[in-house]
Amino acid sequence: MLTEAGIQEALKRVKYPGYSRDILSFGLVKKVVEKEGNIIVTMQTGTASAEAVRQIQAEVEKELKALPGVVSVTVEAGGAPASAAPSGAPARAPGAAGNPWAGQAKAPGVKRVVAVASGKGGVGKSTVSVNLACALTHLGAKVGLLDCDIYGPSIPLMMGCSEKPEVTENDRLVPPVSHGVKLMSIGFLIGDDQPVIWRGPMIVKTIQQFVGSVEWGELDYLLVDLPPGTGDAQLTLCQTVPLDGGVVVTTPQEASLGVVRKGIAMFQRVNVPILGIVENMSYFTTPTGDLFEIFGHGGGRTEAARQQTEFLGEVPIFTEIRQGGDQGVPVALSAPESAAGKAFMDIAKALRARLG
Repeated sequence: MLTEAGIQEALKRVKYPGYSRDILSFGLVKKVVEKEGNIIVTMQTGTASAEAVRQIQAEVEKELKALPGVVSVTVEAGGAPASAAPSGAPARAPGAAGNPWAGQAKAPGVKRVVAVASGKGGVGKSTVSVNLACALTHLGAKVGLLDCDIYGPSIPLMMGCSEKPEVTENDRLVPPVSHGVKLMSIGFLIGDDQPVIWRGPMIVKTIQQFVGSVEWGELDYLLVDLPPGTGDAQLTLCQTVPLDGGVVVTTPQEASLGVVRKGIAMFQRVNVPILGIVENMSYFTTPTGDLFEIFGHGGGRTEAARQQTEFLGEVPIFTEIRQGGDQGVPVALSAPESAAGKAFMDIAKALRARLG
């Protein structure tokens, strides 16, 4: 039977030309009407390229006509105003003239860009980021890790790297490599104890440079460790590069989940798909086997069900995780088969499956 959910799933299979994200996540589908098997899709493609518009129309028709019960498909696809891009030129990103997302551009050679975020501080975003990067590397992927926490960078410490990036002849930064992961952080460019006392415009420019002026090379995944909140860093990243999705980190208690919902709402507002939720600090097990749910337990899984998204996994409290971060050797790298390392390996596998 033809259903609204089935139509939505079919539209999710249509990728924007040149991008790994689908047309629904970009917010291009404005209206879908179905009556007795006849489907009419109204879209605003946000590109002046006639070829891109034709490609999107053809893919939409193909996916919808494959559904059982479909009699006909009509795709009404409007483009951007002619002034938005040179005639026949491919769009840099979905968006008409004046659209705040029109400046998006893919990082050359980078297949997937995934943000690790949370509206709240102290939930372990950086811990999850470094271990996820090492876990994906262990699984055979080429991985980069970008630290967008300008005021409190911790990636250099947690990845055991203090090497400054080299600068090429054309003023591009070459990211240092640690544990097989390419890294970039403001922490490589300032002293260990030097505070960053900047206003918003400086944050914006730095993040734009970290994405567009770094020689990332060929990567399967570029993970982005975001700071707490929903401000300049988050918005700048979303406007600079098209994200394949966001991983949201939370701790089990309601005090954390309440703020995390705001982070999820931010991603939804800027059309970034939520890839799933990770619950950190789920519980603590003593050497004698007693289990203590210090911050409660199960809040992340419940929230994932409420948000109708994937629950990627839970990370209990392990001393080894803290020690790995302090020593610059993440546990997913040093002991991937241990209970602590396996927690991150399982999350990495779930994320890889989620991204296809």
